This record gives sequence, structure tokens and C-alpha cells, in this order.
Amino acid sequence: MSKRLTEELGKGFSRANMFNMRRFYTTYSDVQTLSRHLSWSHYCELLIIEDTDKRDFYTNETINSNWTVRELKRQIDSSLFERLLLSKGKVNKETILKLAKHGQELTKPEDIIKSPYVFEFMDIAENKPILEKDLEKKLIRHIENFLLELGKGFMFVGSQQRVTINNVHYYVDMVFYNKIMRCYILIELKTTKLKISDGGQLNTYLNYYKTEVNDYDDNPPIGIILCAEKDEIAVEYILSGFDNNLFASKFTYILPDKEDLMRELELAIKE
Repeated sequence: MSKRLTEELGKGFSRANMFNMRRFYTTYSDVQTLSRHLSWSHYCELLIIEDTDKRDFYTNETINSNWTVRELKRQIDSSLFERLLLSKGKVNKETILKLAKHGQELTKPEDIIKSPYVFEFMDIAENKPILEKDLEKKLIRHIENFLLELGKGFMFVGSQQRVTINNVHYYVDMVFYNKIMRCYILIELKTTKLKISDGGQLNTYLNYYKTEVNDYDDNPPIGIILCAEKDEIAVEYILSGFDNNLFASKFTYILPDKEDLMRELELAIKE
């Protein structure tokens, strides 16, 4: 059939494409579920996903965030669905169904946090040491991919943004603004394990932004410490007690192992 259609109609009817067409017909039998925002190439990527909830999530996110096919492939490869679910703490069926139905919704500060963040686009060997300033330079150079990894609604304000207190200058590693949450996002990069001093440092910057930088209609700023390692118990002690929205998350230079993530997710759902 592939050969016959190619002879009669031209390109686009390869054997693989024919299989995709059949799968498309059986998967999207209800024409109402189709979106005019998605191309055939988008659907070919989505058809690979067997789990309906997971496929619905990526479909909604692609439409909501206007992802290209390349961006959709990267998010699937980086296991965004599983990472978001595991970032929410205790996972349950209700959370999965909500994500599948609406995609990622940003209504509170916790919603923008992932664990871990994946910087595979920077091409850094997993065990190669890197200085914080070098990490920052690489992220700025790959800012488009970094914004995609951060999530939707992020706009880059600048790096090494000055904070002046009593004529002493301090510098925030990276500052973003999230147009959905209507707030500044301050990111501190730590290429080591999370330390006690890290929480106080970023909390000071958040207080400054809340008082000196925020406009009257801005929400309180959010602080994220991206660190190479974090201990959950230490995080609890270091970050609790602050009035500000302060979070710590790991980053990794390699894509997460899908099988490990799925096992962890299944375990969380069972629990």
C-alpha cells in the first residue's frame, strides 16, 4: 500500500508514516479531541506515548506553551511529566488526572519548582567539576533552552543583578520574571551541597526585591537555590521559618533515567 500510494500521490506515505496514520486514526477516533494548533509531526511524537494521561499532558502543554516539535521531543526525553509529579511531594491519581487534563498550572509558588532540573543541553560531563560563574555563563549562553527547562511564563531579566544594602554591593546570580505568577524569580547557583548560609543569603535578596524592586501589583518574589546536592532533612532546617517563598532543587547535567523515574513514580502512587 505504501508503494502504491507513493506512486499515485507522491511523498509522505512511507511504511512508518502509514503505521502512524493507522495509529492516529485509532487513537484520535473522536475528531473533537484534535487540535488545530498541532502539526502532523507533533502528533507523530505524541503517538509514541502509550499512557493516555501522559499523552494528554504533553498534548495540553504543547498547545499551552506553543512548543515546537523539537521542544516537545526534549520535554518527553527529559521525562517532564514524571519529574513534575514527583516534584509535588506525595503523588496521587488525582494529581495525575489534573495534570493530564489541564497541563501544568501555575497558581502558587510551589508549582514552578521541578526536581531535578536537567541541563543536558550544556554538554557537561556528569562528574566534571565546574565553577558557579562558569555554570552561569553556560546557562546564559543556552538561555533559550534554560527558559524551556524552567517552565512556562519565564522571562530573563539579567545575571549578576546588583543588590545594594548600606553601600555594600551584593549580586544575585540570575533574575527572571514570571508573567503568569506576576513575580520576580531569583536564582542562586551552587555547584556544591546546600549550605546553611545559602538560605539566609537568598532570603536577604528576596527581602530587598520585595521592598525596593517590586511594583505595587507584583506578587512577592520567589527564590530558588539550584544546588548540585541537597539533603531533604537539611533543606527542611535551612529553608523553613522564612516568610519568603524559598526553595532548593537539584540540577543534573544528564537526562534522568526513565525506568528509574517510572519505578519511583509507581512506588509513590502505591504509597
